[in-house]
Amino acid sequence: GANIDEVKKAIGLDTRIGSKFLNSGPGFGGSCFKKDILNLTYLCEHFGLPEVSSYWDQVVSINEWQKYRIYKLVINKLFGNVSNKKIAILGFAFKADTNDTRESPAISICKNFLVEGAILSIHDPKVDESQIKFDLGQVGKENSNWFFSNDLNKTFESADALIILTEWEIYKNIDWKLVAKKMRSPAWVFDTRRIIDPSTINDSKLSFWQIGLGLD
Repeated sequence: GANIDEVKKAIGLDTRIGSKFLNSGPGFGGSCFKKDILNLTYLCEHFGLPEVSSYWDQVVSINEWQKYRIYKLVINKLFGNVSNKKIAILGFAFKADTNDTRESPAISICKNFLVEGAILSIHDPKVDESQIKFDLGQVGKENSNWFFSNDLNKTFESADALIILTEWEIYKNIDWKLVAKKMRSPAWVFDTRRIIDPSTINDSKLSFWQIGLGLD
């Protein structure tokens, strides 16, 4: 069967969509897209098109499922338990080159980890710590089981897992051998944006998972 890149290329030939929008990811975010889809659902119901309305409803549901799927996959790879395990979160904005976190997949994914008792080290080049605090609120067993890291290298220290949630350029050029020395072995790297060249991480002794390869 076709892999995700082939599907993306075929659909992306329609210039109204474009291939970039169809990049693999942990779910879509932003202030408009979900709202626009819900408006479509309402309009379809209004004009007597319940099947079409149901279709757009499912788009929103699948987006929520995708975020939950990423969270569960990480849990499973970490032997079913993340309590007191440190997870480095790379990226909190809903997409690169913005500080906008509205509907960001990182919010619900991080909340789920906190509820499970994980300790989060969160890095983002543009999002302020105060914004993350607002988005996460008082969640988790300790109510504050996360901290913000300005220094990317310090984000990895003693982490059991690392998850890329935003496709920032800075994350594409990480020295994985150096990261492996800082993380706690056995350590996992999860690339939910498919921005890492697997050949750069294969000899780092890190376990690696990347979205879109059909290896879940």
